Amino acid sequence: MIHAMIDLETLSTNPNATILTVGGVKFDPYTNVEPSQGMYFRVDVDSQTQMGRDVMQDTLDWWGRQDPEIMEEALGDKDRISLDAMIKTINKWSVGVDVFWCQGPLFDYAILQNLYTQLGHPQPWQYWQIRDSRTLFSLVPRETEKRTGLHNALEDCYFQARKVQRVYKQLGIKDGRG
Repeated sequence: MIHAMIDLETLSTNPNATILTVGGVKFDPYTNVEPSQGMYFRVDVDSQTQMGRDVMQDTLDWWGRQDPEIMEEALGDKDRISLDAMIKTINKWSVGVDVFWCQGPLFDYAILQNLYTQLGHPQPWQYWQIRDSRTLFSLVPRETEKRTGLHNALEDCYFQARKVQRVYKQLGIKDGRG
């Protein structure tokens, strides 16, 4: 079974949020093998705002309080890809994935689903394939692990996927195939 973690950085917390960056990794939650097949890109913001995607002042203010390097990575104009390229990249990367994780499905997948619908594309996952890492993490004592790369969609995915692996191990969750 292939598991994947997806994370978004956005300009809003609403389902029609403008997406800044997308990150993803694939992993095996039953092992501690390092997550791999990282996907990361920055999405064209202007085309999203022109089609009415949401930008919240509170979220802009929040980004303005972040470390300048983090802010530049999320908000800078360099190397942005089109919405078409985004859809094609996510669709291709999702082939063969059995379980899609995120840190709160009412955020990442709700936003992606809203965008896919707005663009008239079917999303490459079914509702029953989505898992919430935040709920899983709440089942074990909180870790005091030091984070790096906070609010970088790809770094967040690696961190969250490794944490899913640790929680599966802590809870004794085994692969039912063997």
